[in-house]
Amino acid sequence: MTVVITGAARGIGFAIAEAFAGQGAHPVIIDINKQVVDEAMQKLQDKGYSVSGYVGDVTNSSQMDEVFSAIIEERGKIDCLINNAGITRDNLLLRMREEEWRMVLEINLTGTFICTQKVFKYMMKARSGSIINIASVIGIMGNAGQANYAASKGGIIAFTKSCAKEFASRNIRVNAVAPGFIETEMTAKLPESVVEGYAKAIPLQKMGKPEDVAKLCLFLASEESAYITGQTIAIDGGLVMH
Repeated sequence: MTVVITGAARGIGFAIAEAFAGQGAHPVIIDINKQVVDEAMQKLQDKGYSVSGYVGDVTNSSQMDEVFSAIIEERGKIDCLINNAGITRDNLLLRMREEEWRMVLEINLTGTFICTQKVFKYMMKARSGSIINIASVIGIMGNAGQANYAASKGGIIAFTKSCAKEFASRNIRVNAVAPGFIETEMTAKLPESVVEGYAKAIPLQKMGKPEDVAKLCLFLASEESAYITGQTIAIDGGLVMH
């Protein structure tokens, strides 16, 4: 199985790549920084895993054309695409610069659109595939200071439903994963009191791990989820229930 993961050089994306590699799949890491792509590939190769890596900007349509074409040339097919690349530029709405708004929407939402459009051409011919979009519980519940991020992730959820309806006749499934508070390099910098505050709001009383998100992606990419499409699955310890 060939699995393309954007923004996969670190954090949740890397955990997803490692989980697929551990199950015998071939992860293809796409990230914007060559050094981190090389480092991520080396980590997986050191464990004996088969992996590929490409440098690419998900917002650059012509560049993504070249990257996906190169992946097909190398691997012959793409079984699964995981749109994970994303950023935050948090600010209260009154202080938010248009640049902060546009950048988050461009990378998180437009990047997801571009990569999905590119991969669909190949999956359509194969008449099979699974696309997994990494959304966020913030796209469901909103959050003060994150209007741009919430809009981008809410957009991904709506985009997922539309694609699921368009692609179903070609036997291509499209689902979204909405992580809650997950332990990453970013959250590791938060003060302990802030982390404890978050944990109190979560029924399971703890933050999740990147591996939790990776396990859900493994399921959604597999035949075990063959009758699931157009869904958004929250992985958040019970923070959002709907």
